[in-house]
Amino acid sequence: MAVVVVEGESDRIALEVLAARLDVRLPPVAVVGGAHGARRAVAELRGEAVLGLVDVKERAQFESVITRVFVCDPDLEGELVRALGIPAVESVIAANGELESFRRLQNQPAQRGRPIEAQLARFFGGRSGNKRRYAALLAAAVPLDRIPGPLAALLAASA
Repeated sequence: MAVVVVEGESDRIALEVLAARLDVRLPPVAVVGGAHGARRAVAELRGEAVLGLVDVKERAQFESVITRVFVCDPDLEGELVRALGIPAVESVIAANGELESFRRLQNQPAQRGRPIEAQLARFFGGRSGNKRRYAALLAAAVPLDRIPGPLAALLAASA
């Protein structure tokens, strides 16, 4: 059986939500706490087939120790936002009572004029627990025929 190595909890959560929605058995997922933890994690998994899910900026760290790496560009949240589209993402935020909070963030001087994808990335990463929470919510909302390529490929490879 394979083991999936991911950078963070939000990656694990999104994979678990998508696997459950697809009725796919997900192998064990090892959260390594950032790309630099991949080498240690893989060393501890001697003899196991290892798959990896990583952000594009950290790809080299994973590829140096894992043969099958699936890369999110620029990251997990970016992939989910692209798959859903901005209006659907804002609907998810609104359904969770946080659209006003997001709008306040957009009006901050440092955020004005930035692309909405960058504003969303700041929103998801700016409050403790938001990345994990929105990973689950966005993964639950993405249409099954629009699952981001790296996630769909990893789930198919792990089956």
